[in-house]
Amino acid sequence: MTSLRLQNVEKSYEHISVIKGIDLTINSGEFVVFVGPSGCGKSTLLRMIAGLEEISSGQLLIDEEEMTHRPATERGVAMVFQSYALYPNMTVRGNLAYPLEVAKRPKAEIASAIAETAAKLHLTELLDRHPRALSGGQRQRVAIGRAIIRHPRIFLFDEPLSNLDAELRLQMRIEIARLHASLGNTMIYVTHDQLEAMTLADRIVVLRQGRIEQVGTPLHLYHDPDNLFVAGFIGSPRMNFIDAEVVATREGAVQLRLPSLGIDNLMLTLNDPCHEGQTVRLGIRPEHFLPVSDAGESLTRFSAELTYCELLGHTNYLYLNTGSEQMLVVEERETRQREMGAQVEWVIPPAHCLVFNDQGQRIR
Repeated sequence: MTSLRLQNVEKSYEHISVIKGIDLTINSGEFVVFVGPSGCGKSTLLRMIAGLEEISSGQLLIDEEEMTHRPATERGVAMVFQSYALYPNMTVRGNLAYPLEVAKRPKAEIASAIAETAAKLHLTELLDRHPRALSGGQRQRVAIGRAIIRHPRIFLFDEPLSNLDAELRLQMRIEIARLHASLGNTMIYVTHDQLEAMTLADRIVVLRQGRIEQVGTPLHLYHDPDNLFVAGFIGSPRMNFIDAEVVATREGAVQLRLPSLGIDNLMLTLNDPCHEGQTVRLGIRPEHFLPVSDAGESLTRFSAELTYCELLGHTNYLYLNTGSEQMLVVEERETRQREMGAQVEWVIPPAHCLVFNDQGQRIR
């Protein structure tokens, strides 16, 4: 298994900087997912690791061996693309064999490797078909197989499931997770899909504008984000953000006013210093609101107008009008019909509230 280290890696196109001082260590056998909005640099960073893009400055080390300017063929990595990149005139067998034939491996070795790879990816019965006769999921498995058969040190995946429908995406997520468990190789995976990131990753790297915002396990990023961007990006529906003002402080605690909800006395435990009159943003996830029936009298309540309700069978998402530009989203576990325009009452549990300053940084 193989480790990878990026030291102050940068990428510029003429005078435009797209990757800005990335420092990251990926441990041997780890499954790391790069996520971020379009244009954040996640695919560019992956291509730099693969050797498909030049590194403008900084260092790339694979197993502590300098690889910054080594060609892609010498890095021991294999990349699976979004577009499958299969040869249409070759059968599945031919596509799998091609990288080994180029490397001039013996025919017996190639035949053995094809059989082993096809068995791992459930392709044995498809070996004599051409790509045009395969489904999207089958084509993606062939693309993954063509990477596996080379026995690379590191696997790189660039949004490999984005062309598949929802059911096939689920199946392929399971396939990729099983593949990582059985092979144990280091894998780096780029996606814009949070569900893929949360379910596949050992660690997630959140990128924005060419910089790393935060690195951590999926649950760590979900429950303990460092800033407003990560808090809003990880999770679907996204975290609610409510404008608030500090009205009183004491050691280890603050009292907040939330004008849009008519709340003047929300007490939170915070160790970082705040001052009276400070403007902050309160963050709370939809599932953390409590129904009034489950909350004690001491907890802070609010009411708001219900403007829309998503009935998903196992849960409801209530969209509440608070008078601000952004609606409040509340998850209701009791699935029942709701009357639009009705006033609904909910409770804010202080233990699940996060606070951010006006620069978007977390106040802890």
